[in-house]
Parts: sequence; structure tokens; C-alpha cells
Amino acid sequence: MAKVQVKYQKNLQHEARMGDNVLILDEPKDVGGDGRGPSPYETMLAALGACTSMTMLMYARRKGWDIQDIEIDLSHEKIHAQDCETCETKTGKLDKITRDIKIKGNISDEQLNRLLEIAEKCPVHRTLTSENVITDHIELV
Repeated sequence: MAKVQVKYQKNLQHEARMGDNVLILDEPKDVGGDGRGPSPYETMLAALGACTSMTMLMYARRKGWDIQDIEIDLSHEKIHAQDCETCETKTGKLDKITRDIKIKGNISDEQLNRLLEIAEKCPVHRTLTSENVITDHIELV
């Protein structure tokens, strides 16, 4: 089980503690933050990108494939559901995440296509594309 503690710092800045690691999250200045760290959406994209790369690397290493580098550019935007031909939802807005994956290595097109299939098996990808449950508890201290 993954656990993170998020604590307010100042303005829109928050500190996220993950074991011995600390990350400052913020919003850009143009939306009222101080620009002192990645935004929540940027952090989500970073988690997806890292998980995607790790998943592909573990698979390629198990297979003995020659992969020297993986670079993933990710973007997030809101789109109108009616503009999505492959989506079930047809009203309102949807989240669209684009992953552009660049792999440096000595592999075949077949292996490259297999790695794309493996990218979709990354645990964060599966979490983002499956039904989720968020349980909240709140108290005044």
C-alpha cells in the first residue's frame, strides 16, 4: 500500500511526505501559486511517465532486449466528450492524457509494438483508466 501525507505550507504550496522523501507541490504564478514546485496534474503525469518507463524497462530486461534509454513526454488537457470518437461518454468534458514515448535501443518493430502494449499495463495507467473509489474522512482538530 502506498501512503503519502500532504500538509499545507503557505499560499497554495503543500509538502508531500512519502517515507523519507519530500516533494513541494504548488501552482503556477498565473493561477495564484508561487511556482515553487510541480502542480498536482504535473505530479500525476510524472508518476504515470515514471511508472510507464519502469514497467517497460523491467519487461525488456527480463526479455534481454537492448534498451539504452526511454524518454516520455506527457501532456494533460480537458476535451469535449463529443470530440472523442472512441469514448463512451458523449457529454461534458473528459481528461485526455497523451504519452509520447521515445526508446533508444537495438530492438525490432515487433518488440517496439510489444513495449507499447506493456506500457498500458503500468500500474498507474491501470489505476487512471479503471474505476476508482476514494474514501474520505474529515475532522476538525
